[in-house]
Amino acid sequence: MPDLKFIILVVEDQPIIRMGAVALVTEAGFEALEAGNAEEAIKILESRTDIKLVFTDVDMPGTMDGLKLTHYIRNRWPPVKLLVASGKTILEESQFPI
Repeated sequence: MPDLKFIILVVEDQPIIRMGAVALVTEAGFEALEAGNAEEAIKILESRTDIKLVFTDVDMPGTMDGLKLTHYIRNRWPPVKLLVASGKTILEESQFPI
């Protein structure tokens, strides 16, 4: 029997905001995984095949921000859906992966 649980990976560097996002995801009935940066997110994605959606912030420290992470995910795991948010940055539609 296939796994029917919808798993969402929340990627946010601010712990309080990440906690809030994870709470929203779980209260909506989904399973939430969390990562504090793109590198952690990639490690989680490499170790699991059941993640259906990645919710990421744009502005994150490290070698890869959220926008670069979305392009990486789209190229490596095309079926994974992407949801991108930012409290600061305004992006053009053309900046997102197809």
